[in-house]
Amino acid sequence: MKLSNQALGALMMALQKSLMEQSDIVPVLLDMNFQVDPGDTSQSTLIITNPPVVSLEGTDVTTTETTTTEETDFNVEE
Repeated sequence: MKLSNQALGALMMALQKSLMEQSDIVPVLLDMNFQVDPGDTSQSTLIITNPPVVSLEGTDVTTTETTTTEETDFNVEE
């Protein structure tokens, strides 16, 4: 069995949510429902039927300017 791209994305969203909320990821993972992907004829990939919802409500989203810096050469002597 492998994770589908959808399932992998759902796991990454769970991680992002726990980082944003500074909360434990374990309850989110335990609540996930896995199912064999009905579109996979080999029945070898899993999907998550209840992916986490990440809300940006109440979050201050600001943009920052990108600045370039000069590259620095690091010489490592052995």
